Amino acid sequence: MTERPSITAFFPAFNDAGTIGSMVISVIETLEDLTDDYEVIVVENGSTDYTVQVLESLAAHYPRLRVFTHRQPLGYGGALRVGFASATKDLIFYTDGDAQYDPRELRLLLAAMHDEIDIVNGWKIDRSDPLHRKIIGRVYHHTVKLLFGFKLRDVDCDFRLIRRGVFDVVELESDSGTICLELVKKLQDAGYRFAEVPVHHYHRTYGQSQFFNFPRLWRTGVQLIQLWGKLVVRRQHMKQIAARRRKLGLPQP
Repeated sequence: MTERPSITAFFPAFNDAGTIGSMVISVIETLEDLTDDYEVIVVENGSTDYTVQVLESLAAHYPRLRVFTHRQPLGYGGALRVGFASATKDLIFYTDGDAQYDPRELRLLLAAMHDEIDIVNGWKIDRSDPLHRKIIGRVYHHTVKLLFGFKLRDVDCDFRLIRRGVFDVVELESDSGTICLELVKKLQDAGYRFAEVPVHHYHRTYGQSQFFNFPRLWRTGVQLIQLWGKLVVRRQHMKQIAARRRKLGLPQP
């Protein structure tokens, strides 16, 4: 991009007290180098540790930080939907608050955001997780790629830079972790253009994953089947996308 864009950076946060402070400070320092017009949003999602206290302290020192606190968990998808809906800048960058990605690598995403690109998606150079998580992650990746026809190299890499205008056409509904599949599938079907860049992935240093436990994996499997029926079999979203594009005077994909 030739001009300095306006950017919203946001983090969903659940029991991320040990990492969210460094994430917020790192992204603010990065944004100050990239643009004069930015905001940072944290969507706190029913944490039971001291995440809220950390965020309150940060908000007192950083006027461009906006914190949304929810005592009842929204689910991962619910937190992302709040973040996307609350963003006010032209570009939206998001990643998780657990510090498994480096927000300073936002620079890499922005460098790939050309005029003909709508979404820049990271792909993990090497997944820094225990072996069992790597195995589950690869099975999940190949399964969803087959089921949904994804073209991305790494659909579950939650390190993305997105033009805010895409959400005038695409509406997200999921409350769970399957929102990432819904997001990519709807953007792909709506004809939006992706770029991909390699990013680093780090070991979790605080807290526990909310995804890699067997009850959650079972629920995710059920939700995957439901989402597949909605987006692949019935393709209910395509009429909504077409109607919104007509209303905005945009060409059909």
